[in-house]
Amino acid sequence: MPGPPEPTISDDAAASFAPLRARLIRVAYRMLGSVAEAEDVVQDAYLRWHRTDRAEVRDPAGFLTRVVTRLCLDVLKSARLRRETYIGPWLPEPLITAQPDEDGDDITLTLMLALERLSPLERAAFLLHDVFGLGFDEIARTLDRDVAACRQLAARARGHVRAERPRFPMSDERGQAIAGAFFEASRSGDLKALTALLADDVVFYGDGGGKRIAARNPITGIARVTRLFAGLARKYHPSMSTLVAARWIDGLPGFISREADGLQTTALAVENDRIVAIYVVRNPDKLRHLPTPAVPSLQ
Repeated sequence: MPGPPEPTISDDAAASFAPLRARLIRVAYRMLGSVAEAEDVVQDAYLRWHRTDRAEVRDPAGFLTRVVTRLCLDVLKSARLRRETYIGPWLPEPLITAQPDEDGDDITLTLMLALERLSPLERAAFLLHDVFGLGFDEIARTLDRDVAACRQLAARARGHVRAERPRFPMSDERGQAIAGAFFEASRSGDLKALTALLADDVVFYGDGGGKRIAARNPITGIARVTRLFAGLARKYHPSMSTLVAARWIDGLPGFISREADGLQTTALAVENDRIVAIYVVRNPDKLRHLPTPAVPSLQ
């Protein structure tokens, strides 16, 4: 009997790439804040891997991380121009997990927003070193800079994002309990319950991207935020909002809900048992990666 067919070059490329794909997606997502763009970048890296003389590559993981990072830097040039004309607050596409540390790093949504304020090279140096554990020699090859410059890039970035790291550890159970209580209070317009949940200087961010109704500017302060939710509760009956799944969104407690006009995600930054920031993504372009039609697989 004939034996199994010999592996083709394509089979070899796929087999060596597959174990690295999840990590490469994480690198690209942390760089870009977009699930769709991260997947496109990694697919581009895969096609380049096919065309590479892989026998000459001693460290496939390092080689592909360099490729993905450089592709991300190219994407960021055009992405920054798009975000300058973005309608309303820009938030990253929500990365949904069942546990806060399921993706293997401690980057939360608030940290990702801090990364947005960095230059692309600072962002890359910080992520590659502080999050993904690459040495500065490797980072220098990736960014085409000398080692001292890469150390400086990472140090500057670290200084910018230090203040955004969680200062008050919170159990998973407590985080989801606060998220559940917020869902109920915000949909019913219960001012007393909302006031008990929110910090005095709470900030609300709504990302509709001009595609769905959302506040064009952040709303700051407990009085204004409670008025916002009280007004929404008067306008929309609570039955028009359904909790689809309680989940962690970019490391923050939150939930996916179905509103009168479609799905949205809500993530909550919590300090000392009070909600200090509310991040709501309503832009349908940023929710395409969620399972449809009712996100049953997240239940």
